[in-house]
Amino acid sequence: MTDLNLYRNIGVFAHVDAGKTTTTERILKLTGKIHKTGEVHDGEATTDFMDQEQERGITIQSAATTCFWKDHRLNIIDTPGHVDFTVEVYRSLKVLDGGVGVFCGSGGVEPQSETNWRYANDSEVSRLIFVNKLDRVGADFYRVVEQVKKVLGANPLVMTLPIGREDEFTGVVDILTQKAYIWDDTGLPENYEITDIPADLVDDAAAYREELIEAAVEMDDDVMMAYMEGEEPSIDDIKMCIREGTRMLKFFPTYCGSAFKNKGVQLVLDAVVDYLPSPTEVDPQDLTDEEGNPTGEKAIVSTEEPFRGLAFKIMDDRFGALTFIRVYSGQLKKGDTILNSATGKTERIGRMVEMHADERNEIDSAQAGDIFACVGMKNVQTGHTLCSTAKPCTLEAMVFPEPVISIAVAPKDKAGTEKMGVAIGKMIAEDPSFRVETDQDSGETILKGMGELHLDIKVDILKRTYGVELDVGQPQVAYRETITAEVDDSYTHKKQSGGSGQFGKIDYKIIPGEPGSGYQFTSTVVGGNVPKEFFPAIEKGFRVMMEEGPLAGFPVLDVGVELYDGGFHAVDSSAIAFELAAKGAFRQSMPKANPQLIEPIMKVDVFSPEDNVGDVIGDLNRRRGMIKDQDSMSTGIRIKADVPLAEMFGYIGHLRTITSGRGQFSMEFSHYLPCPASVAEKVIAEEKERRAAKAS
Repeated sequence: MTDLNLYRNIGVFAHVDAGKTTTTERILKLTGKIHKTGEVHDGEATTDFMDQEQERGITIQSAATTCFWKDHRLNIIDTPGHVDFTVEVYRSLKVLDGGVGVFCGSGGVEPQSETNWRYANDSEVSRLIFVNKLDRVGADFYRVVEQVKKVLGANPLVMTLPIGREDEFTGVVDILTQKAYIWDDTGLPENYEITDIPADLVDDAAAYREELIEAAVEMDDDVMMAYMEGEEPSIDDIKMCIREGTRMLKFFPTYCGSAFKNKGVQLVLDAVVDYLPSPTEVDPQDLTDEEGNPTGEKAIVSTEEPFRGLAFKIMDDRFGALTFIRVYSGQLKKGDTILNSATGKTERIGRMVEMHADERNEIDSAQAGDIFACVGMKNVQTGHTLCSTAKPCTLEAMVFPEPVISIAVAPKDKAGTEKMGVAIGKMIAEDPSFRVETDQDSGETILKGMGELHLDIKVDILKRTYGVELDVGQPQVAYRETITAEVDDSYTHKKQSGGSGQFGKIDYKIIPGEPGSGYQFTSTVVGGNVPKEFFPAIEKGFRVMMEEGPLAGFPVLDVGVELYDGGFHAVDSSAIAFELAAKGAFRQSMPKANPQLIEPIMKVDVFSPEDNVGDVIGDLNRRRGMIKDQDSMSTGIRIKADVPLAEMFGYIGHLRTITSGRGQFSMEFSHYLPCPASVAEKVIAEEKERRAAKAS
């Protein structure tokens, strides 16, 4: 039985191109897990094993691996940085106990860093910060530390200082031990010497050490009292306090280096062992009932408890479906039968494997704290709880974002139709932010995702991995409809044609909801004019109708329905009668409620060289963008804006033209806003025309 105190479940996360995968490669090399370091730009990184990752030099799906450092077992997940694949970061953070946030020394706190940081805050994951790429032109460790405070609202606890800048970056000062680690020019991580601090950094190092100790001792009253009485705490006491503060998210130990040049990574590994929590030190997850309400019980991490695990990722490869499971409590052996509490069905554990990117090592058992994969599970989906059959439970569920963009695809030949059906089934299981619908009228297959790149990769996987040749339509924006006026109305559904009739009368209000509130149904009926058993049918009637709004048939958002009175017939009233009444009420009242078209607004973050800023801002304004902020950086300007998604298709090509290839941007969904009247009229007319063409 492995001691759980020697486990560290960590994730590496950051913005695109901040160096997450390179940092993971260096960790694997240092821990002896791999013997040759693979570079991202050569398409040889261990954790980037998909063809699409190797070609594009980006991480698309999270990859798990296990290694050892100073007798501690590190389960590491390397996550993607691109905003279209944030679901991978979200679900990885959900099952991790700690993380390493990697920031680029010159890029600083970039947009995706903010999103990932927010996810980590939501999941209450303890983190270290590693400011990477300090050998780059324009890199500035101190500026990035300030950005972490200002942009993320976080409290970085500086643990190392850089020695030298840009090309002159040679090593780091360890604030705690007041020693310098200096690497030679061979580029080998083990070729360093520990020396005295360079003279020009002695004062800074002493000042930062005082700050560090003052922040740390606040975590322990006894150590703080002794410190206030003039007694210097021991290194072990300081480490104990830093560990506690990191666990409580009071501060984030901050390191610096260059993963590519093999400088500074050892200290980060030491910090993972010293400061990030083991599975037993993390506040246990709440257990919930089937509706998702907390039961008051906790998923205590212990091998003595009943088995509880969360399936957090499904991956299909050449050997079959793999289900990645984080074990929270208990033990699991090959051949055991467990319960999937989401489906109520049991699953038998067949082959169990420990993953190293796309390689597998067979194992016979797993215990609390482990992350492993199981081969050939039948009905398990991302977010399902797996538990002991004797003690059923449900762990807190995962919530995934709604897609904002869609494309229509059709196989080029009949043989492709069947292949596509099988392939899409596997892809949906792997990626919960990827949705597929079949248009009933035209028979077209609609793929829905988080952005152009997301769908581009999915089409590429269908073509290359599954051999399905496709005709691909233009991207479509996920427009929605809402209302702006309250309507108080009444509707009676009455039908009598031999045999038992149907009767249902409802008095109701349709009310505009707060942005983001979705559809909400409430009942204030008193006196039994509408029996309670019919409320679910009325709620369902309205909910079903929200799928198609009155303007152009787009789904309806942010509408409240309040049922306040009605009438029923002792014989003719039934659930179906009241459901039909609700549907009729929707058709009658929605056009009176001033319906309007709303469109997805994206949070856009553009990097532009200083010379082109005027052109870039002018272009964003032409795209109906609202400029929010501008930030000067050493290499250019960052512009933050809110821009409608409809205006952003093909933006990267245009941006490169304006900036002679030097501009970059990223975007993510922010919120919905009403369309201007001219845009709404055009979209509604086009949608009606499209639907009419399909119907004919």
